[in-house]
Parts: sequence; C-alpha cells; structure tokens
Amino acid sequence: MESYLLDWANLLLRWLHVITAIAWIGSSFYFVFLDSSLTPPEDEGMKRDGVSGELWAVHGGGFYHPVKFNVSPPKMPDHLHWFYWESYTTWLSGFALLTVSYLWNAGIYLVSPSNPLMSSSMAIVAALGFLVVFWLLYDAICRAFGQKPNGDATVGAMVLVLVCIAAYLACHIFPGQAAFLLMGAMLATSMSANVFFWIIPGQRKVVAALKAGQPVDPMHGKRAKQRSVHNTYFTLPVLFAMLSNHYGWLYNHELNWLVLILMMFAGAAIRQFFVMRHGFKLGRNTHPWPYATVGVLVLLGVLGWLKPAPQAAAAMASGAATQPAGYGQVQAVMQKHCVVCHSANTVAQKNVKFDTPDEVKGHAQQIYQQVVQLRKMPFGNPGALSAEEVDTFKRWYEGGATVTP
Repeated sequence: MESYLLDWANLLLRWLHVITAIAWIGSSFYFVFLDSSLTPPEDEGMKRDGVSGELWAVHGGGFYHPVKFNVSPPKMPDHLHWFYWESYTTWLSGFALLTVSYLWNAGIYLVSPSNPLMSSSMAIVAALGFLVVFWLLYDAICRAFGQKPNGDATVGAMVLVLVCIAAYLACHIFPGQAAFLLMGAMLATSMSANVFFWIIPGQRKVVAALKAGQPVDPMHGKRAKQRSVHNTYFTLPVLFAMLSNHYGWLYNHELNWLVLILMMFAGAAIRQFFVMRHGFKLGRNTHPWPYATVGVLVLLGVLGWLKPAPQAAAAMASGAATQPAGYGQVQAVMQKHCVVCHSANTVAQKNVKFDTPDEVKGHAQQIYQQVVQLRKMPFGNPGALSAEEVDTFKRWYEGGATVTP
C-alpha cells in the first residue's frame, strides 16, 4: 500500500510540477522576447508618459499592443498582475516531488555504492545542503560584483565556475541519477529564490513608492532585471537535468560530471541564441548564430563521445566471456540487488516480482532493457551493479534467458 500511495503522490506532484513549470518558463520566455522586441514608441503622447518601448502582435484572432514604461506609469492601475505564483508553485511542487521520489528512500536513491559510509540522514543533509549553499554563494557573488563595471561578465564567469564545482562534487557524492537531478533542483532553487528575495520585493518597493508619490529608486529594477536574466540562462540546463533521469547511459558514465557540465553549457549557449535572435531582427545585436553553433557542436561532441563501443571490440578489450550465463548466476545477482524492490515479501514495485523462475522468465525482456540497454536499474542507483553483473544479465538474455538449472 505504501508503494501504491507513493506512486500516486509521484504522479500527481509530477503533473502539478510540469503544469506550473510550463506556466513559469513560458512567461519567462515571453518577457525576454518582449524586452528584446520592443521598439521606441512613435506616438509623442506615449513618449511623454514615459513609454520606452512598444510591440504590436497578433495571436488567436486578436491584436495586442503591450508597452513598457521606463521607470513608472503616469498612474498606477487599479489591477496589477504579479508574476510570482508560477515560480513558487513550481518550486514547492518540485521539492515535494524530490521528497517523495528521493528523500523518502534516501538509502536507496541518494547513497552511492562508492561511498558506503554515508548514512541516509547524512545523504539527505548533503542533498539539502546543495540547494542552500549554492544559493548563498551565488547570491554573495551577485551582491559583491553585480553592480560593478563589467559586473555581468564577472558574475557570469564566477557562477559558471561555481556550477562546475557543484557538478563535480554532486557526481562524486551521490549516484549519477540523483546527482543530475539535484543539480537541476539546485539551479531551480536559486531561480525561485531570485524571485522570492529580489525580484518581487524590489517590485513591491517600486509600487509602494509610486503609490506614496515618492521618487522611485531605479536600482530595484536593475537588480530584478539582472536576476531575471540569470533565471533565463538557468532554464535549459535545469530542464536537461530534470529529464536526464530517463537515460542511464548518460548519468552512469565514469565522467558523468563532465557530461553534465557540457550539456548544461550547451543549453545555456542555445538559450543565448534565442535571447539575441529577437534583438538581431531589429539590428540591436550581432548575429546570434555563433551561440547556436557552439551549443550544437557541444551536443554533437558529447553524442560522439558517449557512443557505445562495438560489442566485439568491447568484449575483446575486457576479456569478457562469451558463453551464456546460467540462471543460477542471474539469480545470485538478483538476490543481491533486485528482490529488495521486486518480491512478494518486500514492496513488489510496479507489481513486478522475481520470486520464481517463471516470474523472472516473464520479465526477461524488461530486465534486459532496463539493466543492460538503458542502465536504469537498480532504480536511482544503477551504479550498484558492477560491469561484470551487467554482463551477466546480458549473456543470460542473449543466450536464451533460460531458467532451468
């Protein structure tokens, strides 16, 4: 029953998380596009009212005319929409999903076989520490260098180094799947923290000053804009990290930390292409294609780097035996790694049980796919299986998947 309820919680939280993430990322992408596509107003009255840019657009059978005021509108509207619940709900649902999927069974999903001295509680503290410590360091960098000359470039370079260090540490402390997901959660936490601690408070101060008839400090807008731009570049790396848990060959690589860094860098470069593309159409930016080219070349480089070696060459290099593995060999590995989650005496995840030879035979194709081809099992900690144990499943299935002694 616990497994069944956790599956429902996982499904509903994942559903909510994706819905709110679409709303948040969609609005973020739209406003970046809007800022890059605004043109100076032609109407003299709009100029006098402080309008710095306007855009005409058509969508859904109607015409839209958004305008942007340089600092403040001449009169505050009665109804002002705030964009923050998309961010907060995305983070809250994501953290709840992290709790249900990983923290709840930290001993299985967060404890790396290469670091058996780490207990479940230590792993939970370490995972939460990644979220908090990265934000504190990132925020300190922005505070210290964000408003200085060439501050954006300095902050960007330092945050890149910080992300690389975090990726290296995460992949050496946690199993690959958890490390990739935690890196995404870490960046997403900083994105929501930017909204909670800087963007929304700064906007509230601006609105309060306008309503009180006091001068508006433009620094609030500059800081909010800076953090909003950072969120834009975090977006594609976060999405990659969140989706990567479906691909065991990606996060199980011996240099998985470097794979993660390269893929996140490619995502940020591609995002830069889209950001500059809108301004390029209006003659404001240089051609954005170099960024897309760099991003795609990095992706292609990783694709070529991770390609599997030819089976014959791999077998010769490892000296692996080519004869089929017997059921007894497979059963020994399954008793060690699989029945903890797939047995009538435990939790029978996904209603899959390996208690009898017939049950193992019935799931032979799934076992081969999940263990050998996708490298996804044991779920959350596939690195617990040695290369020899994976090869045992491979030779057993390719040799006919027999279950007779």
